[in-house]
Parts: sequence; structure tokens; C-alpha cells
Amino acid sequence: MLGLPTIRLATPDDAQAIATLSRDAIEHGLRWRYTPARILAAIRSRTSNVALVHANGGLHGFAIMEYGDTTAHLTLLGVQATQRRRGLGARLLTWLEDAARVAGIERIDVECRSDNPGAIAFYRHQGYRVQGVFPHYYEGRIDAVRLAKDLAQRESN
Repeated sequence: MLGLPTIRLATPDDAQAIATLSRDAIEHGLRWRYTPARILAAIRSRTSNVALVHANGGLHGFAIMEYGDTTAHLTLLGVQATQRRRGLGARLLTWLEDAARVAGIERIDVECRSDNPGAIAFYRHQGYRVQGVFPHYYEGRIDAVRLAKDLAQRESN
């Protein structure tokens, strides 16, 4: 029997697998910035959460959120290509949003590559609104679309 995917905080042992997924699913066509060492630093940081979704011993997705006083920045969110469109990204994002609310966060910001309309549509479907476009944001070549979500909106709906 196959186990259901679960979400948990990452441990140092997860850094390599997360970095590899980042390289393959998010950073394709760019220099590899989120190396195992950088992921490990995020896992150990007091101002970030690194969460992952896994099942049957395999990593299906991950996200990194950095926290400020009242805002958080969703640095990365990636799901294995074979696991997409199954709700795992939405579950992971909801988990992080709930954690952010507990931490007193009022707004979450995220940037997406402009050449990834699927990611932009995903965030918009999750209640994020486009804030603007930043030309040549990624390595001076690819524009970024910044989106944000006001976490207080959920409570008023």
C-alpha cells in the first residue's frame, strides 16, 4: 500500500535532494544558486522555514519561506514534474501560509519567472495578486512577476 504524501520541516539530511529538485524544477536554464550548502543554511536559519512534501521515502516537493516582522518571502516552491497537478503544491503553500499566520505575518510575497505561466496561474489561483514585473530579474535575462497575498483576507472571507 502506498503512503499518502505528508508535509514536514526539512532536516539537514534533506538538503541535497531539495537542492537537486530546485536545480531541475525551478532553476533550469540558470546558474545553480540553491546548492546543497545554501539549502542547508536555510534549514538551519532561525528566520526561515524549509518544508517538504514526501511519500514512500521520496521527495515530491519543497518550499522555502523567509520571515520578516510582518511580511514573508516565499523564496522557492517546487514540485517534482511527475507529481504536479495533484494538489501537492497547494497543500504545501497552505501549510506555509498557516505557519506564517501563527508567526504574525500579514503578507507573503513571491516572484515567478515570467516564462513560467503555469506558476503564475498557480499563485493567482491561490489568491495571490500580481504586484508588478521586474525586467531582467533573473541573471539579467528573464523577467520576474511579483505576486503577493494579504493573509488577513482569508479570515474575512
